[in-house]
Amino acid sequence: MTTPRLLLVNGPNLNLLGTREPDIYGSETLADVEALVTEVATAHGYEVRAVQSNHEGVLIDAIHEARHDCAGIVINPGGLTHTSVVLRDALSGVALPVAEVHISDVIARESFRHHSYVADVAVVHVIGQGVPGYRTATEQLIAHLGR
Repeated sequence: MTTPRLLLVNGPNLNLLGTREPDIYGSETLADVEALVTEVATAHGYEVRAVQSNHEGVLIDAIHEARHDCAGIVINPGGLTHTSVVLRDALSGVALPVAEVHISDVIARESFRHHSYVADVAVVHVIGQGVPGYRTATEQLIAHLGR
């Protein structure tokens, strides 16, 4: 039997974690995020495929591919959260459960960050817990999947 898989998607600028505005995003790196999600997923019998890109189309292609071999998606769309209808449509189009995660409390930040195009297609929302929020999002998504 094939091990079920989760897709971990990190959007633009998340490759700069650890050095970008540490007062907002902390000192943990993208590698730390990927290791955390992999640890949680593995403990529940899942594999993880991780993708980070600063290019919207790369993220959309990865989401489209996920429909063939993934049970769900954990995503931090970064700034695309507030601007990308096509990313939202890709998530909706693959019909996989989605966990939306944000390191910072986007509601407490600039007003343009208050709207999420991903929110209505996500079954899990974790906002403002820092990098540990990825643990929460992954655990809640796996619970939703029933494993």
